[in-house]
Amino acid sequence: MQADYLKGLYQLTEHFMTSAAGGQADGGVEPARGDRRFSSTEWRASPLYSLFKQSYLLNSRYCTDFVEALEMEEKEKNRLRFFTRQLVEAMSPTNFIATNPDVIKLATDTDGQSLKTGLDNLVADLGKGNLTITDETAFEVGKDVATSKGAVVFENELFQLIQYEPATEQVAARPLLIVPPCINKFYILDLQPANSFVRFAVEHGQTVFVVSWRNPDASCGHFRWDDYVEHGAMRAIEIVQSISGADKINVVGWCVGGTILSSALAILRTRGDEKVASVTLLTTMLDFREPGDLGVFVDEESVRQREQTIGNGGIYRGAELGFVFQTLRSKELIWPNVVNHYLKGKPPERFDLLFWNADVTNLPGPMYCWYIRNMYLENNLRHPRKLTMCGTPVDLVPGIRAE
Repeated sequence: MQADYLKGLYQLTEHFMTSAAGGQADGGVEPARGDRRFSSTEWRASPLYSLFKQSYLLNSRYCTDFVEALEMEEKEKNRLRFFTRQLVEAMSPTNFIATNPDVIKLATDTDGQSLKTGLDNLVADLGKGNLTITDETAFEVGKDVATSKGAVVFENELFQLIQYEPATEQVAARPLLIVPPCINKFYILDLQPANSFVRFAVEHGQTVFVVSWRNPDASCGHFRWDDYVEHGAMRAIEIVQSISGADKINVVGWCVGGTILSSALAILRTRGDEKVASVTLLTTMLDFREPGDLGVFVDEESVRQREQTIGNGGIYRGAELGFVFQTLRSKELIWPNVVNHYLKGKPPERFDLLFWNADVTNLPGPMYCWYIRNMYLENNLRHPRKLTMCGTPVDLVPGIRAE
């Protein structure tokens, strides 16, 4: 690997000397297909910027290949992969004023105004404590997003239950209850009419209910996982059946909302409660053996630190959790916004999905700590009756034992 790397450096130097003398500027190491960071013609036409680009790509390839060549435990290797990728993406020449031709040209054309505006944007984001990834004033909940007609039909300390107006003369006998994640706002499934799952469902004869979780403040710092299961999902199921008068209801769970819902259904079944006819899960983990890049943030030490600080009371800030999710796709969600917002001084884009993503939600510390330890760290939910929730040993699938 080192020999190949040195050979690549030699070829880059040779190519730069040739291009500087009037030869073709671009060549050699090329970005991956779909990598739009180097789309400007300057990265190909200028010998210097071509050298910056190709040197970066060669170094990036060496770093990632080096990690892959290491012999180590897979979990630790995934962690190393993740943080190596963060470093590689952070060091792109597109992220710096002096090595980004587009930034320099814009600053020249605007007599430096773009850099001044970018600095103002940076200071504003430092003041609020997070990176702006979209125009947070472009949408208003209930006016531009979450526009399907409905009303709050029940609420308690944990959630509001929204029932949407029917859009057909006849509706299905059994209503549909949606339990979204409590780490985000409910309207991901009702953004705008063209991309609203709620609108689609009511237009196809469904009576739709959605749980809208409360955004916890300091007064909610005592809520636990059991509260979200019993006074959240189980209570919503009970209310929906009572309002509809149906024999049973259908439910949809999404993300951690699906994990909460599945836990509630296991408890109801153990208690002989058959209110639910069917369950559909969207991007829901029940077996956390392979949690993806989120797993790199979870180890015994970090979980123990959280338990000591907020495990017995307190709030886990949604802005912190939001940044964690941004790092999972830093090439799309962090660095393009850094370049456009801070280096070029451009206003953030108007994008409904990113507006929802930026509308963060806090979590109660005890609930969050229990969830992280028992799901992500120890993967206890997949083991029958290992976890007790609401006084009931939980078995997701009776009769089927985990391998």
